[in-house]
Amino acid sequence: MAHISEIDKEGFSIINNVFTENEIENIISLIENKTANNPENSTFRKSEDLFAIRQFHKEIPETLPFIFNENLQHIITSTFGEGFFITKSIYFDKPEKSNWFVAYHQDLTISVDKKIEINDFHNWTVKQNQFAVQPSTEILENNFTIRIHIDKTTKDNGALKVINNSHSKGVLRIENLDFENEKETICEVEKGGIMIMKPLLFHASNKTTNNERRRVIHIEFSRQELPLGIEWSEKLEFSVSQVK
Repeated sequence: MAHISEIDKEGFSIINNVFTENEIENIISLIENKTANNPENSTFRKSEDLFAIRQFHKEIPETLPFIFNENLQHIITSTFGEGFFITKSIYFDKPEKSNWFVAYHQDLTISVDKKIEINDFHNWTVKQNQFAVQPSTEILENNFTIRIHIDKTTKDNGALKVINNSHSKGVLRIENLDFENEKETICEVEKGGIMIMKPLLFHASNKTTNNERRRVIHIEFSRQELPLGIEWSEKLEFSVSQVK
């Protein structure tokens, strides 16, 4: 499959037609029901420019049978192998008139259950009793992210833009990236499609300019055990039997 070599070489790949219209509508319905009935939930973040649900797979587990359909299961196992589990998930809703933008960055932190002193784990933060830390580069290099697109995403409503192959450079300060000699790609994805990316890939997104909504479910995966004393705080193992 072409996307396997593309992920290795470029750090990302786009696969359309992973979800049916019916599966997407079921996911949307479950999200809308949850948010309507729990407006003050502490894992919800709401502003004029962005609505987000942290720990999405824990907050709305009813979506999992639709998310982990046969297509996505096959893509994960054929691309990365067996034994992966969810380590983090966030739902993003960028409204039609959003001025929200995100500058170029790498995804350098993971969510864990507590803070302890461990070699190669640093830059600790905590928000709403959720601990985040930058782990060893090896852990980041072996994880991957899948972004499920609930709406068609284009350059005009905040599609991600990435620096091709930047994931191969390790952890890097943005000022050390030679933009003049790098290739930038705008990652447009159809409704019901996905984008797979590596955490160390430099990525950013622009403001919305066409008054079209952009909703994405961002899910991070790993199959690595953490050092003794800490655990993935959002860990969820999944299989066909578990989610159906």
